[in-house]
Amino acid sequence: MPQLDKLIEKLQADQEIVLESGKTPALKSEAGLVAMLNQQLSLAQIVGLVQEISPVGSREAVGQRKPVKFDYAAGAKAVHVACVPEGEQLIVRITLIGTREKNGAACQAAAQNAPAGAPEPEVNALLRKMFKLGASDLHLTSCHRPLVRVNGDMKELGDEPVLKNERMEALLSAIMPPHNAAQFAELHDTDFAHEITGLARFRVNIFMDRFGMGAVFRQIPMEIVTAEKLGLSKEIIDLCFLSKGLVLVTGPTGSGKSTTLCALVDYINRHRRDHIITIEDPIEFVHSRKNCLINQREVHVHTKSFSQALRAALREDPDIVLVGEMRDLETISIAIETAETGHLVFGTLHTTTAASTVDRIIDQFPADRQSQIRTMLSTSLKGVISQTLCKKIGGGRVAAMEALFVNSAVANLIREGKIYQIPSIQQTGKKQGMTLLNDVLFKLVVDKVVEPEEAYIKAVDKPAFVALLKTKSIVLNLAEIEE
Repeated sequence: MPQLDKLIEKLQADQEIVLESGKTPALKSEAGLVAMLNQQLSLAQIVGLVQEISPVGSREAVGQRKPVKFDYAAGAKAVHVACVPEGEQLIVRITLIGTREKNGAACQAAAQNAPAGAPEPEVNALLRKMFKLGASDLHLTSCHRPLVRVNGDMKELGDEPVLKNERMEALLSAIMPPHNAAQFAELHDTDFAHEITGLARFRVNIFMDRFGMGAVFRQIPMEIVTAEKLGLSKEIIDLCFLSKGLVLVTGPTGSGKSTTLCALVDYINRHRRDHIITIEDPIEFVHSRKNCLINQREVHVHTKSFSQALRAALREDPDIVLVGEMRDLETISIAIETAETGHLVFGTLHTTTAASTVDRIIDQFPADRQSQIRTMLSTSLKGVISQTLCKKIGGGRVAAMEALFVNSAVANLIREGKIYQIPSIQQTGKKQGMTLLNDVLFKLVVDKVVEPEEAYIKAVDKPAFVALLKTKSIVLNLAEIEE
């Protein structure tokens, strides 16, 4: 029996069940609100509960937090369900069909995701323009015209006026959740997610600089890019079937780490029957329930920190845990312990190669603990995917992925502290799906996907990359790069 049926059984005429993310389920009547459970529901829990009773054609829309209305029969009771996205929250109202006409106007306004007559935030017009241009980012800086990043290049929106300080403050204050407004007032920067229903979600960073307030909006597509569409190798996809271990996706900011991780989580969601917990700052891609139960928690909204949420996750019966950023010693330490105790952990670091990733993790720890961490890492680390985005010839971008899969030889090198020898194993482990960044970049140049100069910029070992180009008599215009 669907879990919501138990609540619907208590519903009477002139009452309404209200489910709101971050709050306990409540029964609303003229007398006020009465809690129906002692448990606060997360956004992911509400989505899962509603998808369990929604028609097949509405489940995806519920998962994407679009306005949805449908009727449902729970035993002898027929109810009307209205899902109402409000900023970062989702409100679900359930009424008996015999009484819903009394609330018709309210339900209709709710389904439109705003009170009747409420204006859309002014910044949405700029975001819609960014979306039409196919841009990945929108940059707003006081005393400047808005700029967008298209295929990796910054372009000014010449038809937009210069953003004065007063207008900038009005644009950004209108979309900041209360918590983020308080955080911005204290720290002068803050992160959150903003959504235009039916268009896209955006990861937002608002900051102060010498000109005044500024912001960067990173577009997060509503549609999840699957592992198949990304062209991930069989060996990378096989990491999704591990029962335990640590898998890291690394790369500089803006290299597509979130997209790759999202594709892996989506693949697990489609092919396993497990419990996935994601810890993100902020929540970017929203996953609907397919074959897995997915709880998505946002740092500063649903939990205090990555480390606290990761520690709590061990008591929440997870099979897979995704850590959006392993940015401090405590989080890294708990992630390794979680992977060792029978869970599959996905995480990210801002490193450029697989070998530097291993070094970075070990160097985070005090010298007297590094031997122990090398031993733990040699058994828990299962794979590292290091990627960077390159501009394609003719437009668009493509990910160049370096892959390391930890076999017995790699594990021994990690245990013995001989990290510098890992690239040699990657070079000889091509049959196991291992790749080196230089080799991947070289293939992209040979296949005429990217220009030699672009690949050279993204290469880590540049002299070795130049030597590779010479084997195919490919000319590299270094003067053009220097300009």
